[in-house]
Amino acid sequence: MNPAAALHLTADRRQSTGEYHQALYPLLTGSGLALSIPAVRHTAQARLEAEVLRRVCSMGGLSSHPLGIVRVRPEEDVLTLQLVDEPVVLGHWVELLYPRVSDVKEAGEDPRDRVGGVPGLRSARVPGGVQLYRPDLGAAILLRGFSPGKWERIAAKRESLYGSLLRHPGWTPVEKAAYDAPTIEPFGTLSALLRRIRATAGAGPVNSTDVWTSGRGLRLETTDGPPCPDLIRLLTQKPCGLGWEVTDRMCTCQCDHHHTSTGCTVDFLDPATGRPVWYSNLKWHRTRDVRHAETLARLRAVLT
Repeated sequence: MNPAAALHLTADRRQSTGEYHQALYPLLTGSGLALSIPAVRHTAQARLEAEVLRRVCSMGGLSSHPLGIVRVRPEEDVLTLQLVDEPVVLGHWVELLYPRVSDVKEAGEDPRDRVGGVPGLRSARVPGGVQLYRPDLGAAILLRGFSPGKWERIAAKRESLYGSLLRHPGWTPVEKAAYDAPTIEPFGTLSALLRRIRATAGAGPVNSTDVWTSGRGLRLETTDGPPCPDLIRLLTQKPCGLGWEVTDRMCTCQCDHHHTSTGCTVDFLDPATGRPVWYSNLKWHRTRDVRHAETLARLRAVLT
């Protein structure tokens, strides 16, 4: 295949996942179609990815990579994430994800209110990284890009604070009850967003992406996201995108200048689910200034 044509066929996936062209080239079929991003094959995998995304979104803007994710490698039955090797980012992932159960029980209490983090989440060291999984469900997320020993030291500190649940081989009754509680969460949509999280990254030195459920739809927010035309293309146009439709848009990207503080909004509709997704780019134009450095230093002392 012509090298220029091959680069074109992997371009959208590379922008959505951060993968290298050399790693994607063997996946090209010769059909002349752009490379797609595989969806999950099992509900348990989609749910694990969705719940991890929902939790780590609250990390905020601690690096130039959204959620601290440098690269995504999506496969049908597993997801590999390369994280930035920054202790504060790793500390936040541990802090936000690992489950902890409250000993206080009130009559009629929803079991989900007693579990912090991701119910049933466990971790194990694997060659080159850490595997996040749920016992007996066959779902896994592989974390790479850092020393597993560093992750384990941070997790050990959490264990001293929250107990030994991390070493529990199976589900605790409270975690299982929280997992089995009725839910209408859009796991498939959230999983698809995590697999394309690099599409939300802007060119600035600090990036933050957040997503949460709002009424019947989702809200997706970036503080310094990419130009809206790029994001729209990556989320709407198949085969790499999701096939979403744009229903409304108020965008300043076509005449954007750094002196403006005006943000952008784009309303999407997911035809597959009928759910709206409301996107906002706040355009804070954040930099790695003295305040940002002081924040990282303070969090290192607390989280690592």
